[in-house]
Amino acid sequence: MGIQIRELVAWINKRKVFASVLLVLTLGIGIIIGTLIPGHAAATRSTSPISPALLTIPDPVNLSNGFATVVSHVEPAIVNISTTQVFETPKGKLGPGQKGQDSFQDFFNKFFKQNPDAGQAEQAERSLGSGVIVDRKGYILTNDHVIDGATKIQVAIDGDDTHYTAKVIGVDKMTDLAVIKIDVDHSLPVAHMGNSDGVKVGDWVLAFGSPFSLNGTVTAGIVSAKNRQNIGQQFQNFIQTDAAINPGNSGGPLVNLAGEVIGINTAIYTGSRGFEGVGFALPSNTAVGVYNQLVTQGHVTRGSIGIKFQDNQTQDALLHKELGAPYGVVVQYVTPNGPAAKVGLQPGDVISAINGQQVHAGSDLINPVVDTPIGHSVNLTYYRNGKQANTSVVVADMDKIFPDQDDDDATPTDAEVEQGPTTFGLHVEALTPDVARHLGMKSTQTGVIVTGEPDPTSFAEDLQFHRGEVIVEINHVAINTIQDYKQATEKLKPGDDVLFKVIYGDGTGPIYTMFHAGKIPQPGQ
Repeated sequence: MGIQIRELVAWINKRKVFASVLLVLTLGIGIIIGTLIPGHAAATRSTSPISPALLTIPDPVNLSNGFATVVSHVEPAIVNISTTQVFETPKGKLGPGQKGQDSFQDFFNKFFKQNPDAGQAEQAERSLGSGVIVDRKGYILTNDHVIDGATKIQVAIDGDDTHYTAKVIGVDKMTDLAVIKIDVDHSLPVAHMGNSDGVKVGDWVLAFGSPFSLNGTVTAGIVSAKNRQNIGQQFQNFIQTDAAINPGNSGGPLVNLAGEVIGINTAIYTGSRGFEGVGFALPSNTAVGVYNQLVTQGHVTRGSIGIKFQDNQTQDALLHKELGAPYGVVVQYVTPNGPAAKVGLQPGDVISAINGQQVHAGSDLINPVVDTPIGHSVNLTYYRNGKQANTSVVVADMDKIFPDQDDDDATPTDAEVEQGPTTFGLHVEALTPDVARHLGMKSTQTGVIVTGEPDPTSFAEDLQFHRGEVIVEINHVAINTIQDYKQATEKLKPGDDVLFKVIYGDGTGPIYTMFHAGKIPQPGQ
């Protein structure tokens, strides 16, 4: 035995490296077996207690600092705007939550005249909004509806305990924009305006503001759509976003990931007065143009050629076909003695191009006209009765072409009239001289008048007929009497294309021309 041990030691001494590796392998296998077998045994023994592993806090991981970088640059230029509107109400009409006057005070007021203004009581209404500093001297861009009617406007800047009283530099009702200014003795941080023409659907954006008085709020989303129209005024073509915009966000900026302001948060679609995923911002390019005019002249001057149209008809392919035009804006009204009237444009003309650029939407026509200096000309291409023509129109001041008009609706008087048949869900009667005069038309105007709203789910409702419209043509054939109307409608068969030419007035002067185009539905449809 002793000889065997000595031989083993001698063998190990001769092969030290090999023996070391063998030893390490043996120990490693033993450790692995010792780890797996007890663990498996513990897992299969449900009656044995298991000690939970303690949780640990890992080191911070910065997955993306893109939003945070934008916020750090833009946030200092965001302001909270609080307004106070003071108005008088009769003393007896108290606001919500107010208590009536003490009976003894009423007694003294009545008999001793200690309160000469007792018949009136001043009340204050307060509201909140947002704004963005765009000039280091204290010029702030916001919404007109944020400061409209305010007796006092106060501005708070994040990190500054001072509440600054602001003055209004100018407002523009048509875009709902306003410029206010605060007086400061130091330079203020500003947000830089971007080019909204470069915005693409799907781009990330951040909305800044003070929703529900929560100052310094930032929300993120994407650009959902561009050039949203028919939401507000004629000159509002919005950027739609799903970044949360709530009451109090109005006037705050919509910012791209370059830290540039590409819109001013203006409106939301909601049924609950809160955000539901659809918000709208006025593009920065529009805001810049309005701002520059407000700070230089205090108001906005816009050019016009003296026409009106309905933008929702610019995509009506059937209407364009019936009017003999490939596309364009259908002229609805031409101002008498206005620029368009002077060159012979008429209601029903289809303007297809301006300055060589095609017109596929209302903004395609409006923007070039508005951007043209007063007194300069624009070149128009238009179609009339299927024939193309060109003309040059001098741009004039919109305020002079379309002065404010009374919006009161005129109600036609009752008269003995010839009633027409109910066709396509449309109720009509002969147009009488008295009714024509009340609509602001000449007493000699002929046609049939729509006497009520179309029947629900009818073809007339699909064509968007309205009470008070006067049908003067059907498929380019003049309609002067009820008999003309009957003969024209009796010729129409399911599947036929039909074009109604109508005029209407509100009693204030202008007479508008419109067209309703569609395909006669099959019975039962």
